[in-house]
Amino acid sequence: MGQNATAGGPGPAEGSARVMLRPLTAGDQDEFLKLARASVSLHHPWYTMPTTREDFQAYLGRFRQPSTEGFLVCVRDGGAMAGMITIDSIIRGRFQSASLSYAAFAPAAGRGYMSEGLALILRYAFTELRLHRLEASIQPANQASLGLVRRLGFRQEGYSPAMLFIDGAWRDHERWAITREMTGFPPVDPHPTLPAR
Repeated sequence: MGQNATAGGPGPAEGSARVMLRPLTAGDQDEFLKLARASVSLHHPWYTMPTTREDFQAYLGRFRQPSTEGFLVCVRDGGAMAGMITIDSIIRGRFQSASLSYAAFAPAAGRGYMSEGLALILRYAFTELRLHRLEASIQPANQASLGLVRRLGFRQEGYSPAMLFIDGAWRDHERWAITREMTGFPPVDPHPTLPAR
């Protein structure tokens, strides 16, 4: 597996015309918390971000695990944080799969930055991490998030009642996924943990 980008390993080096990706670091704490607090109503009840220093430190600690990577989506002009994307539950072997979670910060919402950032994450996941499949679980009423994955070519694979505990309740989710074969990315060698047969 590729090294964790937040630990100084490789990460998405490229950017789009308007955004770039970079690992979340301890130095981002104050700006991140300010934006997360300003975005609580935008995320409710879809997503919960850390809003205290203690929660931020725990959140940052997740990215020291080999199964999770996290990136800020930053506006290229000025470097402002537009949102956060994580690649969670990276599983190797015959699965070569991971889950995606993402959220825009309120000041940047609705401008297409997260679409561009997520497109960069797909390229990174399928070419550098050499994953085969990415899944996003989305609450049915979250139309903005559903529109984002549709635009990027994900397909709906199922519906899971009471799937995740978010904002104090078990929430239903639609499951959307994309595989490497559904993209136009150039071929790469399989990850070394993929069995030969």
